[in-house]
Amino acid sequence: MRLHEFEAADIFESMGIPVARRGVASSVQEAVHVAGEIGYPVMLKAQVLVGSRGLAGGIKSASSPEELKAAAEQLLTSEVNGFPVRKILVAEKAEIAKELYVGVTVHGYTGRPVIVASTEGGMHIEETARTSPEKIASIQVDPTVGFYPYQARALLRKLGLGHNLLNAITDVIAQLYKVFTRFEALIVEINPLAVLPNGGLLAVDAVLEIDDSALSRLRPLLPDPVERVENPRERRGKEIGVTYVDLDGDIGLISSGAGLGMASMDIIAHTMKPANFLETGGGITADLLYKCMDLVMMKPGLRAILINVYGGINPIHEGAKGVVRYIREHNVRIPIVAKALGNHQEETWEIFRSGGIHVVIDPATERAVERLFELVGAE
Repeated sequence: MRLHEFEAADIFESMGIPVARRGVASSVQEAVHVAGEIGYPVMLKAQVLVGSRGLAGGIKSASSPEELKAAAEQLLTSEVNGFPVRKILVAEKAEIAKELYVGVTVHGYTGRPVIVASTEGGMHIEETARTSPEKIASIQVDPTVGFYPYQARALLRKLGLGHNLLNAITDVIAQLYKVFTRFEALIVEINPLAVLPNGGLLAVDAVLEIDDSALSRLRPLLPDPVERVENPRERRGKEIGVTYVDLDGDIGLISSGAGLGMASMDIIAHTMKPANFLETGGGITADLLYKCMDLVMMKPGLRAILINVYGGINPIHEGAKGVVRYIREHNVRIPIVAKALGNHQEETWEIFRSGGIHVVIDPATERAVERLFELVGAE
C-alpha cells in the first residue's frame, strides 16, 4: 500500500526527519487558510497515489492568495496521470541550494534492504540513473546485523560530499532506515532532499510504500487501505479479499493464482481484450466465488468470462457451486468457459456444466481461450 505524501511526511516527521511545514486541503478555501498559516510563497501538490506528478502538472507554486486560488482550483478539478485530485498538499516553498536523493528499498536479487543516495535529486532521477550512474551510490544492509551510521558515511563518501553535509545526511538516512523497518516497507524515499542555503536539510517530498502482507500488523498506525482505492471494482476486490485490477477490455477473468491469471490474460490478449485481472489466492469457497462472479459482472459491456482454476490446495468443486448459484440467481446469459484441473476436477466439471458453463478439460489454457473466442464470435 502506498501512502499519500502528506501521510508519509507525518510519519517521517515523527521519526525525526526534517519536513517542510504543510497542511492538507480539499477545497480552495481550505488551501487559502493553510497558506495563510504557513506564509507565502507555497507549493501546491496534488495528492494522488502515482509518481511523476511534477512532470504531469500536478505540482504548482503560488506567491499570493490570488495565485493560490487559481492554482488550487485548477488542481482540484483535474486528473494527474488518470487519477482525480481530491486533496492537495500546501507546503512552504523552500529556498533550495542543492537537491539530493536518498531512499531505502528491497534489493531485487538478494531481498536485503538497500540504501540508495544520489547527488542529483529531483524529477529526473531515473534519467540520472541511466546517463550518470557515477552520481548514484548504494549499499546493502544485512538485516541480521542491522544498519550502522558508518555504512551511510561510507556510501556518501563515494559521492564526494563534504564532512558537514555527510554527517547531516547520515542522520537522515538512519531515520529513514528506521521508518523502513518499523513500517515493513517496500520503499521509502525523499526526492528531493533539499540542501538549504544555511547548510540545513529539508525533506520536500515523502514516499512510503508498505508491503501489503504487513497491513494487518500495522493497521492501528495506518489509514484504511480500502477507503483509498478510487476504482469501485478494485475497492470491492479488496473488501472480499481477492486481487483485482481493472482493465479496459470486455472478457472477464477469474483465476486461482497470480501466475495462472497473468498467463491467461496474455493468451486472451492474442484475440480479445481482458476486462480485468482477478486471482482468488488459496482460500476458495462457494461464497468467495459467488462474490467474484458478482465483482466481474460489475464491469460494463462484459461479453464473456473465462474461469481458470487449479485444485491444489483449493477446493475448486466448492468454488464451482458458488459460480453456478450466481448464474442461476442472476440469470447470467453471457458465455462462460471454465478450465478446472486438480483435485475434485471431475466433480467440478459436472457442477459447472449443470450451470450451462462450457467446460474445457484440455490442460492448455489456449484451448479454453479458443473455445471462448468461438462463443463470442458466434454471438
